[in-house]
Amino acid sequence: MESEPWKLTRIHKANLAAYVARKRVICNEGGTSSSKTYSILQLLIDIAYYAKHPFLISVVAESMPHLKRGCIRDFMNLLGARFNDSRWNRTDKIYTFDPGVMEFFSADEPAKLRGGRRDVLFINECNNVSWDSFRELDIRTRLATILDWNPVSEFWAHENGLTTNPNNAYIHSTYLDARDVLPPEVVANIESNKDTDPNWWNVYGLGLLGKVEGLVYPAFAQIDELPEKGEDFYGLDFGYSNDPTVLVYSKLMGKELYSDQLIYETGLTNQAIARKLEELGVKKNHAEIFADSAEPKSIDEIKAFGFNIKPCPKGADSVEYGHQKVRQFKQFWTKRSLQCIKEQRNFRYVPDKDGKFTEKTAHQFSHGMDARRYGVIGYLHRVAYGFGFVGA
Repeated sequence: MESEPWKLTRIHKANLAAYVARKRVICNEGGTSSSKTYSILQLLIDIAYYAKHPFLISVVAESMPHLKRGCIRDFMNLLGARFNDSRWNRTDKIYTFDPGVMEFFSADEPAKLRGGRRDVLFINECNNVSWDSFRELDIRTRLATILDWNPVSEFWAHENGLTTNPNNAYIHSTYLDARDVLPPEVVANIESNKDTDPNWWNVYGLGLLGKVEGLVYPAFAQIDELPEKGEDFYGLDFGYSNDPTVLVYSKLMGKELYSDQLIYETGLTNQAIARKLEELGVKKNHAEIFADSAEPKSIDEIKAFGFNIKPCPKGADSVEYGHQKVRQFKQFWTKRSLQCIKEQRNFRYVPDKDGKFTEKTAHQFSHGMDARRYGVIGYLHRVAYGFGFVGA
């Protein structure tokens, strides 16, 4: 693009070199904030912008909410003032550079997977997309397929030799590759986790292959919307500067637990939380909100706005007890619950120095998990014992 040149990292240059060299699959494996997705989108925009003949680029992720908050948002930010609304088909998520075209669709749309052909394919966070979906898409791609992922654990890219095939390119990255473009506070926050959770630091700091052993909640499924029926309640986990405040709305139907992330945001005062509850349509003096009992002042301040908020029951071994209770249910998240989905995929018991798992859990991925747990335990306790809270 001609005006307002982008800041480019080594990752952009490596992807460009691999594309020019006509590598069939370009594998980007690395840690958090390493510029993988941004750098790939910069390259794809340039390819589409300078195309001399009809040229189709497909950008794919596991779900449309994931795309909207990820690649589509980054795409629009990269174009900035150059974004032309008349070229953007909001319904089909297609941007026409003329003759280059970029389309965005999700891997949970079977018709799209088996649809028409393209010139270049980009699958964002491809470890959350199935091997069969990759094959359906890749076989209909003419020139190159670009992949990116955090190395949470081995998956089909490793198992099927994509990262070692000489016809492909493998690009490893860490936050250090983007240090010149990252805000200092982001770098400081990443490095602050170096000594707290070795697996997190390996995966998200160093971009090295991790393990999925010790997941607190190993299995869940994604849904488009919550069911209409079911016993409903809210769970609230307080945060502020470093940790997010998280509100989760859940419904129980028999042995199934359905949850929807409503708030996941830092910097919220109690007054701001109350305003958001009003904006979300949480019924005052009615809808049950179960919150962290360690924050009685916050609970009282939000209660003063008319909300039926109360402390989650807490007693000896209450955290692990709560995990066990949540595991009794088959778990579902709405596809728009992006941060909570990521948390559940990474929420692990932390091992001790001998490698044995303790009851301590990974703090970085605990916020949405705690909010949901507060709601479940609060509701179950209320049903069993009424409104008295033993050990609260």
